[in-house]
Amino acid sequence: MSVTRSVRRETASAEIPAVPLTTEGYSVLHQMMRVRWSAWRALGDNERREIAAEAAALLAKMEQNSAGQSALFSLLGHKGDLMLVHFRESFDLLNQAELQLAQLRLHDFLEPTTSYLSMIELGLYESTIKAYRALADRGVELYSEEWKREIGDTVARQKEAMHPRLFPAMPSHRYITFYPMDRRRGEEKNWYTLPIEERQRQMNEHGMVGRRYASEVKQIITGSIGFDDWEWGVDLFADDPLVFKKLIYEMRFDEVSAVYALFGHFYVGVRCPATELGKLLSGEVPAKAASRP
Repeated sequence: MSVTRSVRRETASAEIPAVPLTTEGYSVLHQMMRVRWSAWRALGDNERREIAAEAAALLAKMEQNSAGQSALFSLLGHKGDLMLVHFRESFDLLNQAELQLAQLRLHDFLEPTTSYLSMIELGLYESTIKAYRALADRGVELYSEEWKREIGDTVARQKEAMHPRLFPAMPSHRYITFYPMDRRRGEEKNWYTLPIEERQRQMNEHGMVGRRYASEVKQIITGSIGFDDWEWGVDLFADDPLVFKKLIYEMRFDEVSAVYALFGHFYVGVRCPATELGKLLSGEVPAKAASRP
């Protein structure tokens, strides 16, 4: 190996990028809303039924949408009455879902309380480090056309392998909890100044806890850097809400959460199928599904 190539290799090895690769799937929108109950109750029974039926028909189509589904939840607590979660293949289709809902007569009786925009994201720490080191060992110049091509191939292979996790069906569990979160960026503790290998170690430890709950909880992580006020969103779906408390409490003891995590508001809801919307707007808790695939 020539001296020049040896120097190139050492330089490339010292310049492994800090940013881990990611793969992205569905675009995701959470809409939290409050019902204007006094105005709703002022309507006649027939008008309420007609308005609810119109909304239920649209929601039923969204529940079965082949390009990403939607789901409605009845929220607990003061942060809102309803939460809609939409999975779509693009931001344009999310916007279309918003506009369709805005055309409903029911929309006149809803007030948005907040929303959250993100994309389903899977981090590739292990693949990132392997790919970066392999390219550095070969002396491939950082961010050269060859480097970009091979990194692109790595991401494409991972996206194909992880397609079911990136483009999932909407989980049909009865309960949901959603919360946004950040990684700490303070003067004393800053996640983004840790070496990539250390971040990988901590994330692997964190993931081990989640895997122990895999049979009870469906977890969907979404990335929102550049899209919303926090860096990630987390959706947990389960048939027993107690598991949310146990899982999140246990995860708080991981170093990555105990030292570097900041959490936003939590939103907890009960699944409301489109067929149950009329009952929900009449003051009834949505019926529990007979079975879950």
